[in-house]
Amino acid sequence: MSKLCAVFGGTRGIGKAVSQLLADQGHRVVVLGRSLDSAQAVAEALGADHIAHSCDVSKNKTYKNTFDKIQASLGPVHYLVNATGLEVTCYCTFRDSLLLRTKIEDILAQLHTNLLGSMLTCKYALRGMLQQGGSIVNIGSIVGLKGNTGQSVYSASKAGLVGFTRSLAKEVAAKNIRVNLVAPGFIKTDMTIGINEAEVKKAIPLGRFGDPDEVAQAVVFLLKSPYITGQVLVVDGGLQLAI
Repeated sequence: MSKLCAVFGGTRGIGKAVSQLLADQGHRVVVLGRSLDSAQAVAEALGADHIAHSCDVSKNKTYKNTFDKIQASLGPVHYLVNATGLEVTCYCTFRDSLLLRTKIEDILAQLHTNLLGSMLTCKYALRGMLQQGGSIVNIGSIVGLKGNTGQSVYSASKAGLVGFTRSLAKEVAAKNIRVNLVAPGFIKTDMTIGINEAEVKKAIPLGRFGDPDEVAQAVVFLLKSPYITGQVLVVDGGLQLAI
């Protein structure tokens, strides 16, 4: 049965791959991103049944309005994917620095986008899910599980998502709403451009970076698995085994 799916960060990388896979499986997809033009381009490529909305997750007031518009025109969201984030992949960020060198505005930007943003999208999506059930997948990072030098703020934002995901899963399970998290490692996206792949992949047991499509498969698996909630699924080629 076709479900209505909202994919935040659906214009590139992992979010775009999730949008494509959901559309290929016959679901209606709402592609959300900071740029409406980019979101529309992805939605149009997916086909006529899919639409685009702009939503800047750095601005609190946009969340409620976004979900109000979606529900008014399409109905409640069944599947929610939170793929928006600063430095959504592993060990490869333009804002990375030791905590003592990190600007306050960069700390706040990462926490707001990576953690608070996902909390607020969940908050407003849940209103429609309470009557019908639903499924949420947040995109974390292996850095949120293992930590990494120079990424204390990023790690904190992604580790916070783990605690949030598990706590929310407990809160809403009785309403047939499931909440899970996917923690990627090195994935070939815009965020990993410039990394010395030949050097880094030596630490990955499978010997390569992952593709966004491979993460998307894990996300959709969790969206559709009726007896899995509050879990963290690591998609890292075995990197966690080596660090």
